[in-house]
Amino acid sequence: MAMSGVKLTEGCMSTYNDIQKSKKHRYAIFLIKDGQIDVEKVGDRGNNYSDYLADLHQKDGEAEDCRYGLYDYEYKYNPDGAESTFKSKIFLMSWCPDSSRIKKKMLYSSSFDTLVRAFVGVHKVIQANDKSDCAQDAVEEILRSTDRN
Repeated sequence: MAMSGVKLTEGCMSTYNDIQKSKKHRYAIFLIKDGQIDVEKVGDRGNNYSDYLADLHQKDGEAEDCRYGLYDYEYKYNPDGAESTFKSKIFLMSWCPDSSRIKKKMLYSSSFDTLVRAFVGVHKVIQANDKSDCAQDAVEEILRSTDRN
């Protein structure tokens, strides 16, 4: 349980396992409601990164809203002197835009550790406060930084 007292629902863990082990979904979007982190939306395997961003960037009235996103990212890997292969890495993103409400940002920031600890096997944890932080090229650069050449 996080410092904020927010707990995970059962659906969060089963969705995570569906993405990590079964490869059933491309991504999942989570939100905090009624004092729990719950699954808001799940993306099909055929969905792409722009679909993920569209689902992640929600509005709360006029202000942008916070969300958590989990994405199974696949990219082409070209190690030196070897054939290129496809790699898959799962990342967990905390989307708390600067323009969102302060109470929401505090709640999402203090509750993020609950997801990080529960989702064992996530390759990278990304904190995004601006649309440039979660742009596909920025995220891919972060994921590629751990590759060996």
